[in-house]
Amino acid sequence: MTDVNMFDEDKPQNKQIGGSHYMYFDIQPYEFISKNNLTFFQGCVIKYVCRYMHKNGVEDLDKIIHYCELEKKKLQDATPEQLENWVDGYRKWKEENENASF
Repeated sequence: MTDVNMFDEDKPQNKQIGGSHYMYFDIQPYEFISKNNLTFFQGCVIKYVCRYMHKNGVEDLDKIIHYCELEKKKLQDATPEQLENWVDGYRKWKEENENASF
């Protein structure tokens, strides 16, 4: 009988290029970002929060601050219509995915 898990090590989520700083976590940052439909800037913050202790220390903390500032600027510069569209888009995504299994 064939082992159904024999190719698990070949899955992209089971390997990391350029280090092992994300392999310490029960859930990979990309999976958390994707399942929560985060924006690019939010995703970058999650990525650097997860890795700073295992990779670049203060440099990654500076990147977290930078991406937070970019997200803040995006929100400050947004029109009321854009903000409402983002909120509506998130609500729609949330409703569509409440019962989905990833």
